[in-house]
Amino acid sequence: MNVLISAAGRRVSLVKFFKKELLRIFKEEGKVFTTDLNPELSSACQLSDKSFKVGSFRDENYIDHLLKICEENGVNIIIPTLDTELLLLARNRDEFEKIGVLIILSDEAIIAKCRNKHLTRELFSSFGIESPTSIDPNNPQFPLFVKPVDGSSSSDLHLIKNEEDFFEPLKNVKKYVHQAYMDPKTYDEYTVDMYYDKGGFLKCLVPRLRITTRSGEINKGLTLDNEVVPFLKERMMHVDGFRGCITLQLFLSKEDKSIFGIEINPRFGGGYPLSYLAGANYIDYIIREYVLFDTIEFYDQWESNLLLLRHDEEMIVSDYNGKYSK
Repeated sequence: MNVLISAAGRRVSLVKFFKKELLRIFKEEGKVFTTDLNPELSSACQLSDKSFKVGSFRDENYIDHLLKICEENGVNIIIPTLDTELLLLARNRDEFEKIGVLIILSDEAIIAKCRNKHLTRELFSSFGIESPTSIDPNNPQFPLFVKPVDGSSSSDLHLIKNEEDFFEPLKNVKKYVHQAYMDPKTYDEYTVDMYYDKGGFLKCLVPRLRITTRSGEINKGLTLDNEVVPFLKERMMHVDGFRGCITLQLFLSKEDKSIFGIEINPRFGGGYPLSYLAGANYIDYIIREYVLFDTIEFYDQWESNLLLLRHDEEMIVSDYNGKYSK
């Protein structure tokens, strides 16, 4: 039982937790492999049982290279972590299944909606969930928030407070989404780690209050069993095409408790370690469901009010002779 975590980067905890669960279930039989553009400079790759250097997902031989790695190393399951490669992997899912490799990933059609913020808005609407008010860039109301249609990692985000800051390139509706600014004084931001089984049925959800973030990932967070749980259970208990870990982001009004959906990422989020430590063991669910063919029951006994305080920790590699680049 071998797992490959793609684009592992800094996901040290995810590698650590997969190794822990494989050891618990399969004893010494399971291994965790990783890929990265530069595994020698990836902390997660240093921790994995074996790492592999791969090119960008844009490279024409990316899939062939990944298939070869899986075949030569007895990989059973792939866990994608990079937004930009999700559609490519979904489109090539059958090629991996031919060699006995399962990619734990939602259907291509719903990934496409998650990767396009305009379509994500429509997806939320189909669930009966409101989104922040859309703003016409030709008739703007300030302040407004601008983000890329296909953005990731909280890059290229813009809070526009007046007309002088609203530069012409930012008005491009094909490249950017324009919406009302959700003031943190009025709204709390949450990430919700959700697990969907093979049939698209919700089996667990853990709301995490985003107290502070760094580079788009939670830096200080708190699990809270609050009104977000019944709200999402009522509207998203079954979603065709969802599979595995789904990371949903929303705003919760501090005053009237209204909820607005902003993003859906069909993969493990960077803050999932908090949910795991709270008892939401999606890694165990994946192994039991896809390898041991167990049925996953709904679970809601995770620990609420669990606080995460992240910090930097050094990983030292002795006798390093590899190449490096800035």
